[in-house]
Amino acid sequence: MIQQVLQGLRRGHWPTLAGAWLHFEVSFMVWLLIGALSIPISEEFGLTPTQKGVLVGLPLLGGAILRLVVGPLADQVGAKFLGLGILGLEGLALVFAWQGGHSIEAMYGIGFLLGFAGASFAIALPLASRAYPPAFQGLATGVAAVGNSGVFLTALIAPRLAQYLTWNQVFGVMLIPVLVTFVVFAVIVQGDSTKSTSLPIHSQHRTRFLLMSGLKDPFMYWLCFLYAVTFGGFVGFCSYLPIFLHDQYHVGMVVAGTLTAICGFVGSIARPLGGFLADRVGGCSLLQGVFLVLAFLCVLSGIVSSVGEIFWGMGAILLMMGGLGFGNGVIFQVVSSRFSQLMGTASGFIGAAGGVGGFLLPVWFGWLKEISGLFSVGFFLFGIILGMAGISAMIVLRTGGVSMPKPAEEC
Repeated sequence: MIQQVLQGLRRGHWPTLAGAWLHFEVSFMVWLLIGALSIPISEEFGLTPTQKGVLVGLPLLGGAILRLVVGPLADQVGAKFLGLGILGLEGLALVFAWQGGHSIEAMYGIGFLLGFAGASFAIALPLASRAYPPAFQGLATGVAAVGNSGVFLTALIAPRLAQYLTWNQVFGVMLIPVLVTFVVFAVIVQGDSTKSTSLPIHSQHRTRFLLMSGLKDPFMYWLCFLYAVTFGGFVGFCSYLPIFLHDQYHVGMVVAGTLTAICGFVGSIARPLGGFLADRVGGCSLLQGVFLVLAFLCVLSGIVSSVGEIFWGMGAILLMMGGLGFGNGVIFQVVSSRFSQLMGTASGFIGAAGGVGGFLLPVWFGWLKEISGLFSVGFFLFGIILGMAGISAMIVLRTGGVSMPKPAEEC
């Protein structure tokens, strides 16, 4: 299997794939930096459970909105050019956090601006997709999306830096990898060879009217729902886990960050595995089982977490995070097969839905914790949503309610 993966990576322009991965990796670190530092920020401002959820959710909401803009622009002006601009805007947001994050209101605004980093998703995936032939779309987009592992680095490093620096200064330190990434990305990534000006007329028309055509396409709408659940669950938990672990199990900032980093790492490495297997057996056929297993794991996490034993609670959550990452890879194998000529538009539109899901999860966890006193209620609600996604996959696949894309090797 490893040999097959290596052979597949040689079938395209691997420096572009590496640049796409690096862009997403560092941007993901920036995107979830508030979540990694949520414990000292919450303690300094004395936040309620609901305010904590809003604080870590706002970067995810900002990323969701910006993906709608960045996605079509990537098809129009080129993902490389736009990717450099995104890195510059990330740096600006970090400067604001470093120098001006002295109130919760300021941090709300800065959190939304950090959504620029979340828009990297609509840059990395089109670059990876266009650098590889159709039969390797799941592998290429899966490898680029391993940039999700940025949550591992930021959750591991940021709390440790905050022990010696102020949390504001940690945002300033994050400027260094952003600047390095800007230079490397500019040097190794190929210029865009496929833009809307070189597409057929009907593809240009779809690019100009991406939102209208996306809303009219039931398959796009369905994928938005599925990705809001899987990616929203992954990124939402990565942002909220430090708060959950601190408030539920009373662990310190560094321990909470380390456990979050492990969960993020497992979910990240599971993503290319999902894409690879979807290339082999077809992404659509995997969707039903993925969601039903995830629903079970989520409910189990809620039950175990209410007992109070961190070992068993983290074990269940770790399995769930791996499943969410796997599901992300499967879904985007389907996306790249169906929308190969408009990956910027599709990744922006569907990725935006994932960002919205990520925003909602910590907000409802915080609100339900505030009114019920229990975190398990949030897990149960998410388990119900996962089950609904699995049922929708069964209905769609068995009734043909939405036309299925061809497997990648047939595209």
